[in-house]
Amino acid sequence: MLSRLVVYLAYRLESSRRYGRFKTFFRDLLENPRSGLRSYFDLFMMLLVTASVLLFILEVKQDLALSKNFERFALTVLFAEYLLRLWLCNDSRKIVIEYYEKAEFLNLPFRLWPALREVCLRKLRYLTTPFAVIDLLAILPAYTEHHILRVFILFRLVKLFRYVHSANELVRVLSEKRFELFTLAFFIGFVIFFSSTAMYVFEHERGQMRSFYDALYWSFVTLFTVGYGDITPHTPEGRAVTFLLVLSGVGLVAYLTSVLLAAFHEKMDELRETRVLVDIQKCRDLVVVGGYGRMGRVVARKLYEDGTPFVVIDRERERVEEARKLGYPAILGDASSDEVLRSVGILDRVSTVLPLTGDDVLNVYITLTARHLNPKANIISRANKPDSARKLEQAGANHVIQPFEIAGLTVAEYVGQPVAFEAIYGIASGEKHLRMEAVMVREGSVLVGRRIADVRIDDFRLILFGVIGAQHEGRGAHQGYALRARHFYFNPPRDFILHPNDILVVFGHEYSLNHFKEQADQGLGKLLKLSL
Repeated sequence: MLSRLVVYLAYRLESSRRYGRFKTFFRDLLENPRSGLRSYFDLFMMLLVTASVLLFILEVKQDLALSKNFERFALTVLFAEYLLRLWLCNDSRKIVIEYYEKAEFLNLPFRLWPALREVCLRKLRYLTTPFAVIDLLAILPAYTEHHILRVFILFRLVKLFRYVHSANELVRVLSEKRFELFTLAFFIGFVIFFSSTAMYVFEHERGQMRSFYDALYWSFVTLFTVGYGDITPHTPEGRAVTFLLVLSGVGLVAYLTSVLLAAFHEKMDELRETRVLVDIQKCRDLVVVGGYGRMGRVVARKLYEDGTPFVVIDRERERVEEARKLGYPAILGDASSDEVLRSVGILDRVSTVLPLTGDDVLNVYITLTARHLNPKANIISRANKPDSARKLEQAGANHVIQPFEIAGLTVAEYVGQPVAFEAIYGIASGEKHLRMEAVMVREGSVLVGRRIADVRIDDFRLILFGVIGAQHEGRGAHQGYALRARHFYFNPPRDFILHPNDILVVFGHEYSLNHFKEQADQGLGKLLKLSL
C-alpha cells in the first residue's frame, strides 16, 4: 500500500506543472549561474553572512540587543537555504519512477526500499560535499551557547566562496588539477615530516626544538621561504638540513606556481566565455554575428557604434582574440552548433542571426540550426556564390546578401561618378557623419506620383542609391532585383515614378539626411524642384 502511494505521488509531482515551475524557480535562484535571480540572491546572502559575522565580532566586547534578533533571522535564512539545496540536489520522484518502470518492464514486483535507499544515498553524497559541510558548520553553532563552538560561525565567511562566481571557477579549476596537487601535497608532507624529524633529533638537546610541534612549525615556515627567525638551528647537521629544505622549498613553490598557471591558462578561454555569457543574459533582442571575417568585422563595428547588443561567434581563436581586444563580446565556438546557440539565448533572447562566414556550406548550417531553434528569428545570411543564395533561402534565411555581386553592380552603375564612389567609400571605411538612410514615401506625400527628376535630392547634397517598392504599371521597363515581396530598383533613372510606401535609399552627410527626412515626414513641397 505504501509503495503504491509513493509511486502515485511521484507521478503526480512529475506531471504537475506548478511543482515543475516551483522547483525551477528555486533551482534558478540557487544553482543556475546564468539566472538573473541568482545574482540578486548571491548579493543578498553575501551581505547577510558578512553582517552576521561582524555582529558576532562586536559581541565579543559588548552585548547587542540587535545581534540576537538578527542572528535568528540569519539562522532562519541559512537553514532554509540548507534544506532547499538538499531538496534540489537530486529529483527523488524520478528515481522512484525509474525503479518502478524498470520493475514493470521486467515484470517484477516493485520494491520501495531500493528506490528509497538510492534517494538517501544521493542525499548523503551531497551532504558530504565540502560546501554542504560548511553550510552545516555555519548553522549548528547557533544552537549552543558554548563560546568555543560559536567560533564556528566564522565558517560563514567560507560560504562567501559559494556566492562568488569567480571563486567557484577557481575551485573547479583546482579540482581538475587534483592529481598534480595531490602529488605535490604528498611530496610536501614527506619533506616536512623528514626535515621535522631530523631537526628534532639534531636540535632537541640545544633547546631550540623543545617539542616535535616546534620542529613541524620550523619546517613549514622554512619550506615556504617565510623564515620568521624565532627558531634557528645551531648544530652543523641542523644547518645542513636547512640548506636542503630551502632548496626544496624554492623548487616546490615554483612547481606549484607552474601547475596553477597552466590550469588557469587552459581555462582562460572558458572563463572569458562564461563572463560573456553572464553579461549577455541581461540583453534582449540580441544579434548573433556568425563569423568574424572581413564582413563580420564591419558589421560588428557598426553594431558596437550603434550600441546594439550583439555577440560574435567564430571558430578561430585569433579572430576571437582580435574581437575581444576591441571590446566586442566574443565566443570561441561553432555558430552552427545547437549547444553554442542555446548558450547565447537563441530560444528567447536572440532576435537576429547573421551567418557571415566565408563558407557558404557553414552559413547554410548556421541558418538551418538557428531557424530550427527559433522559427521567429530574423536571419540575414551572406552568400558568396549565386547558387548558394537559393539554398540559404530554402534553409530559412529571411534575406540573403551577395557582397561580391553587390560590389560588382555598384562599380558598373557608378563608373564615371567619383562622388558616388567617394560616398560609398566613406561609409564603408567608417568615416564619421556619413551614413545611409531609408526614407518612406507615405500616403498623401508630395512625392507620390513624382519622377525622380522632380525631387531635389541633389540640392540636399544626397545620393540616391535605389528605391524599394512594389511592381507598378510603368515600372516594367525598369529592371528591378526581386526581393521576397517587393523589388529593389538600383540607381533608378530620372523618369522613375514614385508610389506610396516606396522606400528611398539615400546616403550622405547626417545633417542632410536628417533635414531631408524631416521635409519628407512633413510632406512639404520644398522637396520638389517645381512646387505646386
